[in-house]
Amino acid sequence: MKDRLDLLDGLNRSANVLSAFVQSIPDDKQNRRRGDGCWTLAEHASHLAKVQPMLLERLQRFRDEDHPVFVPYIPGDGDDASDTPEVIPMDAAMDQFALFRGRQVALLNGVSAAVWEKTGSHPEYAIYSFYILVRHILMHDHWHMYRMEELWLTEDAFLTKVE
Repeated sequence: MKDRLDLLDGLNRSANVLSAFVQSIPDDKQNRRRGDGCWTLAEHASHLAKVQPMLLERLQRFRDEDHPVFVPYIPGDGDDASDTPEVIPMDAAMDQFALFRGRQVALLNGVSAAVWEKTGSHPEYAIYSFYILVRHILMHDHWHMYRMEELWLTEDAFLTKVE
C-alpha cells in the first residue's frame, strides 16, 4: 500500500478533471451514440455520478464492519431495466460526483491504517479489500473518462468496440 497517498490524491483530483473534461465537450456531442452497445458521453457521466453514493456506502461498510460481504452492482440489471444509464443533466451529474467524491475523500482521510488492511467478500473478485476498492474507484473513474474521450474524438475505424 505504498501508493495510498497517490490514490487519495488521484481521487481528490478526479472531480476537477472530470468537470473540466465534460465542459470541453460540445453540447451536440454529449448524447451522440457511436454504435450498438456504446453508451453516450452523457450516459457515462451520469453513471459516474450515480455510482458515487454506492461507492461511499461500500467504504463506510468497510470502515464499520469486520468483513463486509457485497453484492455486485450491475447497472441495467433486472427485467424492466434499460441497458443504458438514465441521463441526468450534466451540471447535476458533476455536482453529485463532486459532492460524493468529497465525502469519500473525507472518509478516506479519517480512517486508520487498520481499515486500509480490511478484507471483504465480493462474488466478482478473487480477493477484495478496502485498499482494492479505493484503487478500483480511481480506475473506474479513469476508465469511463478515457472511454468518453474515445467516443468523442476517435475516428470510426479506430474506435474500440465494447461488447
